[in-house]
Amino acid sequence: MTYENLDAKLINALLGDGRASLRSLAEELDVSVTTVSNHLRDLEDEGVIEGYTPRVNYDALGYDVTAVIQLKVEGSALPEITERLRAEKQMISVYEVTGDYDIIAIGKFRDTDGMNTQIKKLLTDADIRESNTSVVLNAVTENEQFDLDLEE
Repeated sequence: MTYENLDAKLINALLGDGRASLRSLAEELDVSVTTVSNHLRDLEDEGVIEGYTPRVNYDALGYDVTAVIQLKVEGSALPEITERLRAEKQMISVYEVTGDYDIIAIGKFRDTDGMNTQIKKLLTDADIRESNTSVVLNAVTENEQFDLDLEE
């Protein structure tokens, strides 16, 4: 039984199967169920593991229009605008960024009419100075997570 890299191995195992039982994780990692349970609880308490959720294919549910929305906003309004975007259910990611724009938001929509309505609603805000929207033609990779490197 070795504990070297155990947290990284545990995270990698969960990335492979987020529904794995404590027992199967313990067997895979060659440690006790109690050890897995304790390490998992510590990772949760430290905020490393934030939750266990299904990976939803929005395209399969009819949300097959993905928009990348870039916004320039008045500096003092940045927190308010990002919070407003975060509250919109179809915005799956919102980033404050450096560069030409201040915010990049990713949204999923059923059709371009829904996307257009959402964008027009955003642009009524006087604090949004400029916007640029791109429609994704092909999502080559999306919502991917990666295995952690194991220290040698």
